[in-house]
Amino acid sequence: MTTKLRFVGVGGQGVILAGEILAAAKIKAGGFGVKASTYTSQVRGGPTKVDIILSDDEILYPYADDIDFMIATAQVSFNSFKNDVKKGAVIVVEPNLVSPSDEDRKKWKIYEIPIISIAKDEVGNVITQSVVALGIAVGFTKVMDKELVRNEMLRSVPEKVKEANIKAYDLGLKAANELLKN
Repeated sequence: MTTKLRFVGVGGQGVILAGEILAAAKIKAGGFGVKASTYTSQVRGGPTKVDIILSDDEILYPYADDIDFMIATAQVSFNSFKNDVKKGAVIVVEPNLVSPSDEDRKKWKIYEIPIISIAKDEVGNVITQSVVALGIAVGFTKVMDKELVRNEMLRSVPEKVKEANIKAYDLGLKAANELLKN
């Protein structure tokens, strides 16, 4: 089985790190995972995207189209990178920063989760927003074992922020699970 995910935001939000963690976790699980990122020359604030392909079979082409799931935390990136998402696929948006049109809502299943507010207000560290998004992606797609991804995330973050990132990941999983129950 092959699943294609896309995380979009702006430089500095950590979307590329989240993609790297997910791809690395798939490889550790014995499958194939690649990530291909796009970003502008702006270090912070420019449109950023990372496509992640996770597969049980060898991946012959590392660039994704027909995206199965997307998370967007910036309007400019949502507008720029939504068109490769499959019709009817799930897109999770940060509602404080992304406003999908009525046409977007007809084309995709759009869910609103305040990713940045969760990181800032509940975790106490806005930098953990990419890990909140990672938890949301794992919770929604069930594409990977959540503990395997958690362990890979913990290998990827500095010791001093591990507890905050555990909390962020768990809150992302919780947010996804609460929406899926409804």
